[in-house]
Amino acid sequence: MDSMFDPADEPGTDRSPRLSVGDPELRKTRLLARECSTCIFKPGNPMHLDPGRLRQMVAEARGAAGYIICHSTLPYADSPVPPAVCRGFADRYRTWQLQVMERLWGFVDVEPPDQDSTRTPE
Repeated sequence: MDSMFDPADEPGTDRSPRLSVGDPELRKTRLLARECSTCIFKPGNPMHLDPGRLRQMVAEARGAAGYIICHSTLPYADSPVPPAVCRGFADRYRTWQLQVMERLWGFVDVEPPDQDSTRTPE
């Protein structure tokens, strides 16, 4: 049954559970209200990504997942904010996955976990 083969079943393959950007109480998708202070899309490379890494991340996100989770909301960041879609990515790319999320559930804006974030003009 070759059609049942899942590459994730290979020994040594990372099987960490996929992080959820869904808010179970509101039944909406968490999206940062604005870019965090070290957003990977800000000029000047504040996250010190290797050359070509941002391009690689965008290509992967535009293919499989459909979005990038903000690094400041990842578990390793000890964030009080649960995983949320990166505002920088969402503002630049309209993937079909983000469009489906918006149509089916909608988004709930969540504040970035850092106080240094630049506020958008009101």
